[in-house]
Amino acid sequence: MHLSMLPRYPLLAGPTPLQRATNLEASLGSRSPRIYIKRDDLTGLAFGGNKARKLEYLVADALARRATVLVTEGAVQSNHARLTAAAAARAGLECLLILDARNGEAVEGNLLLDHLVGAEVRIVRDQLTRKKVMATIDDELRADGQHPYVIPTGGSTPLGAAGYVAFVLELINQLQEVGESPRRLYLASSSMGTQAGIEVGVRAFSASFLVQGIAVSGTTYELARQTSELAEATATLLHTRQRFHFGEILVEDGFIGPGYGKATPEGLDAIRLLARTEAIFLDPAYSAKAMAGLLHHIQTGELRPNDSVVFLHTGGGPSVFAWGERLLAEPQSAIALEPADTRVPVTR
Repeated sequence: MHLSMLPRYPLLAGPTPLQRATNLEASLGSRSPRIYIKRDDLTGLAFGGNKARKLEYLVADALARRATVLVTEGAVQSNHARLTAAAAARAGLECLLILDARNGEAVEGNLLLDHLVGAEVRIVRDQLTRKKVMATIDDELRADGQHPYVIPTGGSTPLGAAGYVAFVLELINQLQEVGESPRRLYLASSSMGTQAGIEVGVRAFSASFLVQGIAVSGTTYELARQTSELAEATATLLHTRQRFHFGEILVEDGFIGPGYGKATPEGLDAIRLLARTEAIFLDPAYSAKAMAGLLHHIQTGELRPNDSVVFLHTGGGPSVFAWGERLLAEPQSAIALEPADTRVPVTR
């Protein structure tokens, strides 16, 4: 594997912590497996998040190509857009964000941070309009004398996904230190770059766990096919002989709710639960829905008490501030808890 040969621009603040969620386990009672949270919300750049791992490789490539401006797209509260803007500022590049206002355009959360780090923000009406603008933006900027480096949604290219191939080796080393061989790794899945990179890394480094994506948009079929194709392209980039069939990719689409970027009762309850047990903050669009999926699998017995699992916290904390009124409303009790004293946490 030629991962170490890829140019990388340092954005990550060292290995992110792997944290045992003993209070969460106790709140779930005797049904709970051992739960570890991989804190990629603490990657260190502009309030953290998983996109920093991808941007280390993408920014290095942009600089090698003598780019003057990073261009990317997303929804108004896009975590990827926020981190791209921050990475551009760190690298001394300009940044242009094309964002759609399908869920509003209030200057709060991620959008506020986009402006604070100096990005040029263009807000369009909807996702279709955003795609049309992105189709012509390269030509527009070059006509103005700029040298753009265009990053697609989520940084989900083979080069971006390489950041999560490297992540797997980091995680394996941490799991060895605590003596765990988890059954699954749970994560929020959308543009599929993170899951595709992890799938490649799991095979390359012979990891013990399965990768369980929880979709925040799209269907299981669409996302599994997209992941398998991107994983193969990433493996090709790294000169490894890997083939992926979409039937091998685990993505569950039952926790999306009314749509992308729209909160669910189960997700909001997951935010409250993690905040009150572990002082960890999830975001409504991504990590909360993934945690809702993990909690559902615990409640239904798909995960057993003698299992261990890892939850990849992909970040997104700033968007929580756009949901204050609903988060402070009375919980809807989507998560059935047992009394906290029914189980004594085991230290491993």
